[in-house]
Amino acid sequence: MSIIYKNDLIKIEVESSEIPWLKIFTIEDIKEFSQCNSQTKQEIFKYLDIIEKEMLDYFNPKKINIASFGNYVPHVHFHIMARFEEDSYFPEPMWGKKQREANLDLPSFEEFYQNLKKKL
Repeated sequence: MSIIYKNDLIKIEVESSEIPWLKIFTIEDIKEFSQCNSQTKQEIFKYLDIIEKEMLDYFNPKKINIASFGNYVPHVHFHIMARFEEDSYFPEPMWGKKQREANLDLPSFEEFYQNLKKKL
């Protein structure tokens, strides 16, 4: 995992995938979102908002998926994924049944992550 941003409350990691996919984790080991203090909750929402807007502007996806479940990793975290009709799983979740081989022609992920770092 590649961390592209970190502060005292959260960290943002890149998930290696055929689609643009970031994850926001709390720094503190917290199991449930309801157990986060208000400052941590606000920080999560602030960065979810920034990432979603930047993904929409840069990639022009069909949809942004935001998910929060931690059955394997019981630590508060959110997934933010730009989804495309041509990705391997659409309209299924990325954890669902593969629908096809991806046929994506997307702009540079690395450039996106570099530009995003400047706005975080």
